[in-house]
Parts: sequence; C-alpha cells; structure tokens
Amino acid sequence: MRHRLLILGSLTEFVLITRMAKERGFFTVVCDANENGPAKAFADRAYHINVEKTDEIAVICKKEKIDGIITSFSDRLFECMVKIAAKAELKCYLTPDKLDYYRNKIIMKDMLTQLKISTPSYRNLRPDFQLHDLEDIQFPVVAKPVDKYGSRGIYVLNQPEEIRRYFHDICKTSEIKEILIEEYNPGYEFNMMSWVLDGKVHVLSIADREKTEIEPGRIPISTRNVYPSRLMEDVYAEASTILQKVASYTQQKEGALSMQFFWRPGEPVQVCEIAGRFFGYEHELVEYSSGLSIEKLLLDYVYDEPSLRRDLSAHSPWFSRCSAVLYFHGRETDIMDESEAVSLSKEEDIENSILFYKEGERISPENPRPYVARYYITGDTREAVDKRTKEIFHKMTIKNTAGEEVLYRNRVPEYPAR
Repeated sequence: MRHRLLILGSLTEFVLITRMAKERGFFTVVCDANENGPAKAFADRAYHINVEKTDEIAVICKKEKIDGIITSFSDRLFECMVKIAAKAELKCYLTPDKLDYYRNKIIMKDMLTQLKISTPSYRNLRPDFQLHDLEDIQFPVVAKPVDKYGSRGIYVLNQPEEIRRYFHDICKTSEIKEILIEEYNPGYEFNMMSWVLDGKVHVLSIADREKTEIEPGRIPISTRNVYPSRLMEDVYAEASTILQKVASYTQQKEGALSMQFFWRPGEPVQVCEIAGRFFGYEHELVEYSSGLSIEKLLLDYVYDEPSLRRDLSAHSPWFSRCSAVLYFHGRETDIMDESEAVSLSKEEDIENSILFYKEGERISPENPRPYVARYYITGDTREAVDKRTKEIFHKMTIKNTAGEEVLYRNRVPEYPAR
C-alpha cells in the first residue's frame, strides 16, 4: 500500500523533504496558508490553510487517508503537528500534554530549575509588576514574550523603567499578556541538535551561534552559525548530560530535541531554551559537514526505523569538515542595488544562497522576512571557513536609493586561544 504523508509547512526548507518523499513513492500532501509555498509545487496535493486550524487539518488527514505527518524547523509548526497528530491518530514523538515544557518559557524555566540546570536568573512579570519583583535580578536583562519564538518581541533593557516602557510592545502579539525577563548572558552561544531514541539522547551537532551587536537596546543579531563548534571539547559532555536530563524529565522517548545554551570559561553551561524540533536555516550544515541528512532522518522516523537506527549508530557530532551559514540583516530602507550580493552568490565555493528581497522592495517590520541574505560555505578546516567568512563579510554590500549601505556590518568574535 502506498504511504500518504502530510508535510506541514511549504517554505524552501520543505522542498527537499517533499522531493525525497516522492522519490520513495509516497503520496505527498503539503499544507499551510502560504499559497505560493515552493514545496507545494512538488507535492501531489496542496492545501492552503492556516496551520493553527488543527481540527480542520485533522479532518483533511482523515479525508486523504494520511498515515504519516512530518514537520520541523519552526516552533509553531512543531506545536501544530503535535496537536494534529493526536487528533488524527498519527505517529508523533510528543503528545499535547507535554508541549508546555518546550513552548511555554515559564514552564520550561521551572523545569530547568527543578532539574538543577543552570539557566539565566529570570522573572515572570505581569503589567502591574512592582519593583520588588525585580529583587536580585542583575541588569541588563533580556525581555521576551512567554509564548513566542523566532526572536520576536525581544529587547535588551538596562533598567526597570525600560521594562514598563516596552512591556506592551514585547507581548502585543502574544495570547499571554505576561513577559519573561532574564539576566543577559554575554558568553559564547551554541545551538545543539539531537535525536532521542529509546529514551537516549544521540547528539547530532553542536554549533557556534555567533552574534553582532548593532545598537543599544537591540538584541544582538545572529550573523553566523558554524559547525562543528570550536569549543566542542569544553561543552560537549555537560550539554549532553543536560539534554538527557530534559528528555528523561519530559519522558520523551524519541524524536528531535534541540537546545540553545551559553558558556564562558570557568563557568557551567547555562541553558537558554529547549525545543522539540530542528533548527531551520542551518540543519543543512549537518549534512554538509557529516553526510547525515536531517530530511532523511525525519522520513525514516515515520516509515523506516531500521534505517534511522543505522544512521544514528554511524553518526558522530565530531565532524571532519567545517561549514557555516552567514546571515545578513538590514536597516529599514528601500533596496536599490544588489549587484554585489548577486555576484557573490555565484562564486564557486558558495554552497547555497538566497536573497530575501528584490531591488525596489523595502525592508520594514511590515514586510517581515528572516534576513536580507543568507550564504552557506564549507571548508576542510575551521581556519579555512573563518578566512572565507571574513572575505565575504568584507565584500558583501547592498545599497539603498541614496547609495547608502543597507546591511549591518557582521563581525567574527574572538575565541579563547588553544
């Protein structure tokens, strides 16, 4: 019998998984509200519907005789997949009653505290909070909504008065009118991805998540993620133990489990957030550096567990090659000249690239796209990737109608000497 797979999400990162599913002979149904989602062009059938309409999508699953569901790369998609799978009685590695551990920042923080896992000191604040609620909190703090992800509504604030000033801006798109503040950690930051099998965490990767400060009050922008981390030896054992504690606590027996964390020499790993999915816009780097395909892993979880077990058994997060994704952010302005960015994307050693705006379009909060541009590079060594990164950061330019630079200038951080 031919398998029938629902793929939740249709943006670029779902194109490959849709094509791979079709190559295996599966009937593919791609579903989200994006009528022009590129993955829909490759699917056998497409539905244009808001992914949060989980009851309606569960009905579609029954109608289409769906026997498997897949998504990743987004917390919103992950949450909706879990709910749809429960309603449509489809295989899924998490159940709705466990979602709050990964989707509600306050519950997540409480879990970390119970497990005695280091996390930045925090407070949950309501609009009528008092100054004594901030006792023992050291400024600056990061302020964020409790139920939103993707770096939306996040501020770095230096005093209590600023919390009041920005409170409603932080949670204006939230269903929960509360915010989370936590002490700002200036240490090195990491992205870690794993797969849980039989309750055991298998580390897939640990990456350096590099940032650049752009202006006071703004959260530093993400400018480069590098695989594998330069500091693997310093963080691997402790970070792995932490993720295993989390999986055991939530009783997650299988599936994706990721973590963002901080570390500074002489201090313990400090957890920022836990997620039940893979990181978007960078999961490709795992395959560039190690050969392990995240898309294949997701498909095998649904339909070929023996293959998944073989791949996990053979995989090591200590990659022999290095790869990086370079992110470029821009100021609110009109784009006039992208010629240098286009030329750069055609250079032979660029593995993949995308320009998110066309000439004549305006970068603005009303036209939200994750970045202005993104480039993927690989190399035999970290030194080679660092050298190429600096060349690209120096050459990359996009101009506005006044001939001014659109992009913030990315910087590569300094690492401890080895």
